Parts: sequence; structure tokens; C-alpha cells
Amino acid sequence: MEESELKKLLNDKLKLGSNKVKPPAKGSYWVYVCFRSEEDRQNALRALDGFVWKNKTLSAEIAKPAPDPLVKKRRQESHEKRDVEDAKKQKIDDKSQEERLKASTIPFWDVPYDKQIEQKQANIRQILVKMGHDMVKGNPALKPWVDKQRSKYNGLPCELWDVRASPVCDGYRNKCEFTVGINEETGERTVGFRLGSYVQGFTGVGPVDCLRHIPDRMKEAAKTFEKFVQASDLGVFNPETHEGYWRQLMVRLSTGSGQLMLVVGMHPQTLSQEELRKVKDDLKDFFENGEGKTCNVASLYFQHIMRRQAGKELPPLEHLMGKTHIYETLLGLKFRVSPEAFFQINTSAAEVLYNSVAELSCPTENTTVIDICCGTGSIGLCLAKKCGQVLGVELLAQAVDDAKSNAKDNDITNCDFFVGRAEDILSSVMNRAVKGDILAVVDPPRAGLHHRALIHLRRAEKLSKLVFLSCDPKAAAKNFVDLSRPTSKTYHGAPLVPVRAVPVDMFPHTSHCELIVYLERVDLNQLGKTQPEQRSFYHNSSEGSTKHHTSSEEEIQLQC
Repeated sequence: MEESELKKLLNDKLKLGSNKVKPPAKGSYWVYVCFRSEEDRQNALRALDGFVWKNKTLSAEIAKPAPDPLVKKRRQESHEKRDVEDAKKQKIDDKSQEERLKASTIPFWDVPYDKQIEQKQANIRQILVKMGHDMVKGNPALKPWVDKQRSKYNGLPCELWDVRASPVCDGYRNKCEFTVGINEETGERTVGFRLGSYVQGFTGVGPVDCLRHIPDRMKEAAKTFEKFVQASDLGVFNPETHEGYWRQLMVRLSTGSGQLMLVVGMHPQTLSQEELRKVKDDLKDFFENGEGKTCNVASLYFQHIMRRQAGKELPPLEHLMGKTHIYETLLGLKFRVSPEAFFQINTSAAEVLYNSVAELSCPTENTTVIDICCGTGSIGLCLAKKCGQVLGVELLAQAVDDAKSNAKDNDITNCDFFVGRAEDILSSVMNRAVKGDILAVVDPPRAGLHHRALIHLRRAEKLSKLVFLSCDPKAAAKNFVDLSRPTSKTYHGAPLVPVRAVPVDMFPHTSHCELIVYLERVDLNQLGKTQPEQRSFYHNSSEGSTKHHTSSEEEIQLQC
């Protein structure tokens, strides 16, 4: 059975709207077909069972999916691992709920801050050592240059400055996403954090009172909403059975204005529009006139959180009360922040971060800054007075609206922002540069920048400098290797290689640390004659059959 022909039958001829076809395993005659909803699956069963195709009669039935990761883990009883798993479980069970919660969210909570900084410096050093090794592996012609860098910087491929500490270590988060679930110790509905990851078998939720990185006002908001959930006739969402309603509370808190934004997330299940309207009215009344009034909520939103069906978009966030945005202050600039827009979660450390970007890259009036993954435009706007032009690229339209509004509110006229995926619009945005010296600043999601966007960066002949911000340098390591690959049909232009790096501790009491890497082009043909420009800075640095299978969708299996 040809997979492409089957897809044409399912979607073009029978109009069944399947979204995935899994070919049969070796020795099996069954094909698995996935659908986004139970209704679509039932329609397919009726249409396909007994249908004659290519002189063969098809048999269709509901597939037997494997249990989800949680159920699978709980049923795993292999003899080889049983003793180990039991020992681990006993170790976890011996810890209090508070200890488990701290271990999963702020594992460095009891480590002196200077020791945290030392550990993060050591971790970043190890990442850079591996980066140098991987760069040479991906581009052997770089070895002479990397060897020279290693001799200058104590084994590292670039200069490494000391970790820059966060000015605020406790209560620094300006955004948190709290889970609504069941407290394993009390059995009560709780708004807090999960005690471990779902795939590891954890569904219990613990209160956040003991977590020192969360501001008191956020804790109060979570506790207050918890009372609303406990009094509700609607139950909390169960990730095992997918039953229940209340799922999440997202909280944003402006450290500058003190404004509090709440986004309440729930699964509507089969609630009617009238019943949903009552839920929203109750929420609004609770925070406007009821016990929630003490939270002084500046902005309240409602969000549907459920699986998206094929061809259908989830309803947008619905504004229920107060202002549509809150405002944050950063390096003397005022920023409008919408519910879903990205903004650095540690405002005071973000000022250190952005000052470090400017210090590393030294933009001038002849520089065009391309701010990739710009969010609300915070990096570009903070650099605007130091450069000639800023062009921002961002996927989320709402964030681009914020960025444009922020530029206007701060009387910044040399900035423009564009909606789209970086890999799709980067080339056209770069063509708008009116200044000859192009500096790209990349602040991508945790996993790094899309491969096609990296290729466009390499192809931009005018681009000679790049600043890469990473909140997870290990995850983004492949990006650095790809930027340094040899010139080819895919990778045009000279390689971009790391020259300097500085870690900034955006996340005290956790193992995470932001890393800024400044890269420049290196001409391998001139390797023995010149090096990428090295500027001098003053800084404090010490270095340089019916088969079971896994699926999250509705499925049937076909046999012919």
C-alpha cells in the first residue's frame, strides 16, 4: 500500500481530514491513521470499514494506543530495573513536598550566591570547551585559529568574562505560570508548581510559599485564585484522564509600576457558551468585588487551554477586566507588555544583560542592528540611541504591536519592526538596512534559532558581527557550530566564530545562566595574516499484528 495514494484516498476523495498516516510495521498489514478529533475518527470508521479500494476490502477499527508516558512509567515492572526504580522512589518519598518542590524549581536555594556564581562560571567554561571541539569537527580548516585562541584563553575558543551577577536574587521573577492540580499531602485543589515532570510520573502540585525566587504578590495572587478554584463547582484538570477544567494561572508583575496581570487558563470540556460566560463573569466579579479584590489586579484575561484540532484555531485570549497591557521600565525606557509577548523574566538582570550586549558589540551611528526574535523590542530599543537604525523581527503579531507602541511612547524614531518567522523574512528585512555596518542580535527560544535563519545570516555579505543570547547554551550549541561551518553552496560567506563571551545570571538559585556570545567573520584564506578584530575592553575577568504504539491523537487502524 502506497502511503501517498492512501492519503489521496482519505483526504482528496473521501474528504476525511486525516492529519497523519503511519506505515505498517514489518510483517503487519495494519496502517495507522490519525485524526484530530473523535468526531473525525468516527466518520472515518463509517466510511472506510468495508470500503473497496484497488479490488481489496478495507477493514477499519479503533486503534489501541499505548498508554501515555505517565501510565507507561507506572506499569513498567522490568526485573532488571525494579530494584533501582524502587530505591529512587523511596528516596523521593523520603523527602517532604517542600524539599521536592525546591529541588525541581530552585535546586541552588541553599547554596551561597557567590558559590552559585562560581559553579555557573565553571559550567559555561565546559560548554565553551566543547563548543571549540565541535567547531573544529564541523570545520577542520578552523583548527589553526581555534588552537591560537586556546593558547590565548586558557584552553577556550574565545575570551570568557566573569559571570555578571543578578542585582536582585530573591523575588526576581516578573512572570510565572502556575499549575492547578491536587496537593498530594492535603488532597486539596492547589495552585502552584508540579513536584516533577509529567513524563517522570509526577502529577501532584505543591504550594509555592517556600520558593524564594517568586515575589510575594505573585504568591498572594496564586493563593487567592486557589480559593476561587476550591469554591468552584468545576473540578481541576486531570492530565491522566483529561477530565476537569481549571488548568493554569499565568501571572505577570511589573517591577516598575507594580501592575499585576492574571491570565486564567481552563479546558472548557463540553460547557456551553452560556456556562462559559457565567464562569468568566464569576472570575471578573471575584477579582473586582470579591475576595480577589485585595490582589489589586490591573489586567485580567481568560484563556482556553486544550488540544488544537486540524484546521481550527484556538479562541484568542479574552480580556475580562482592567487594562489590556501592563508597563515595565527598563534602562529608563517604558515598555508595554501584552499577555503572550516575551519579556525577560528578571527585569533588573535584563538591564545588566542589555548593557553587556552593547559593551560586547560597540554599535555606532553607522550600525544597523537587526534584532531577531525581538519580542516587545526591548533589546533593539535599548540599543537605539547607540546605533543608526534598528530593524526587529518577531513571530508574534501582538508583540510587534507592543514593540511599535514602545518605540512611539519612548520617542524613538530609528526603529521598525516586522511580523514573521526569522527564516522567512530575514533576507527582506536586511535589505532595508540603510547603514553599512550590520550587527545582528539574536535572542531565540531555548532550543535556538531555526536552521534556515542561520543560513540567511551566513549569506548576508554585509553582516560582519553577531551577538547571540542563549538561556540554554547547551541546547543552542549546534547553532554556533553551524555558524562556523566551511563555505559551501548552503553556507555562503566566511564562517562566524566566537570572539568573546560573557555569562549573565538571569536565574539565581537555579542551574541556568544566560550566555552572550559575540561572533565575527574569519577569512580562512587570510588565517595566518589577520584575525577577527579584537577590541580592548575594561572588565573584571579571570579568563579568557494489532500493534500498540504511542500517539496523542485519535487514531484508527486499517487493513487491506
